[in-house]
Amino acid sequence: MDIIIFALNAVMPLVLLIALGYFLKRINFINENFITIGNKIVFKVALPVALFLNIYKGSLASIDWSIILYSVLVIILLFIIGLASVLIFTKDPRKKGVILQDIFRSNYAVIGTPLVIFIANGNSDAIAISALVAAFTIPVFNILAVVSLTIFIKDESGKGISLKELLLKIVKNPLIIGVFLGIIVLLIRPLFNGFTIKNDLKFVYTAFDQLGSLSSPLSLIVLGAGFTFGDVRPMLKHIIHGCLYRNLIGPFIGLGLAVLLIKTGVLHFGAEAFPSLIALFGAPAAVSSAIMAYEMNNDEKLAGQLVVWTAIMSVFTIFFSIVVLKNINLL
Repeated sequence: MDIIIFALNAVMPLVLLIALGYFLKRINFINENFITIGNKIVFKVALPVALFLNIYKGSLASIDWSIILYSVLVIILLFIIGLASVLIFTKDPRKKGVILQDIFRSNYAVIGTPLVIFIANGNSDAIAISALVAAFTIPVFNILAVVSLTIFIKDESGKGISLKELLLKIVKNPLIIGVFLGIIVLLIRPLFNGFTIKNDLKFVYTAFDQLGSLSSPLSLIVLGAGFTFGDVRPMLKHIIHGCLYRNLIGPFIGLGLAVLLIKTGVLHFGAEAFPSLIALFGAPAAVSSAIMAYEMNNDEKLAGQLVVWTAIMSVFTIFFSIVVLKNINLL
């Protein structure tokens, strides 16, 4: 019972903030202009800062590269599987990229750490692993998200994007800029003899931290404001497609493959890695996926629906993942 209560506690704040946005829009407290400006603030300011800080807070000391490599390779595998799936089952180009990023990209940046802290039950090694996993998977998530939301969209002449244009979109994307600035600072930090932004420029760090903290609640309120139940029926097939992968197939591959490789002696990490893997592959669709879809001319309404429904379904995903892994002594 404690497990399912925690799973609810992990995802219900997301649902409640979405519900708040929905309510405020219905009573005309906020309007379409707020949604437009809110999306831009999150996408171009708050979220890049949040991603920068997520990576900046990491540490390159005592890295278990097998966990990092496994996590990144499975994300890429899910991207490839998702690409094949949307090419076969999805016709609308504006929906293909949305479903594709839902398949491989979880909300690890927002709920990963609190989820790991609960599952780890005080295991400091497991908690340290979660920060390292974030530092290496967040860049991969965001680069592949830009690719997903770009490759299916054609210009007015019906021409697809070239490799050069794709690379430029990746480089110019505000989220990617935030990620790579975080990586650069993380890499050069040991060269400055203990100098850190957090300790030596505390006022800058505090301002950044507060600005980054704005990204999740504001994006959820904006998402709720644009949510309509009338969109569920016409999008039901696509919602089921996205939920099936995010809440069932993705976690089964990400966790099941790890168990198989450990049991066969290919991988050698232990139970301390699984809290991070549950959070990485079992969490709902990334909140920022809807904001990115809006800003990159994809179907933001479908992206919003997927955030909501995968969040609700992830309660069961997290619960069953924990129960199964406990029963085979990997938690």
